[in-house]
Amino acid sequence: MTDLMIFAIFFALLALMNFYRFIKGPTAADRMVAGDSMDIMISMAMVMFSLYTGRGIYLDIAIITAMLGIINTMLVGRYLDKGRWLYHAESDY
Repeated sequence: MTDLMIFAIFFALLALMNFYRFIKGPTAADRMVAGDSMDIMISMAMVMFSLYTGRGIYLDIAIITAMLGIINTMLVGRYLDKGRWLYHAESDY
């Protein structure tokens, strides 16, 4: 149990550093990567909480959160790309 607490402390420090990059990121792409990392860290926190409590329902929630994070990353990436895919699709003809 103490190993889980030590890991949780280091995990919290990494989350704070990641949150700093999310706020201070010089470009929108940096903020997007930090946001994706935060989503993965939230899923991992739910997995740790599931291990701590011994309940499996949190694993299902962590999987759903990870899947929604992937969709979010794809949508924001396409928005930041400013329609470049559409431009390349039309230029082939």
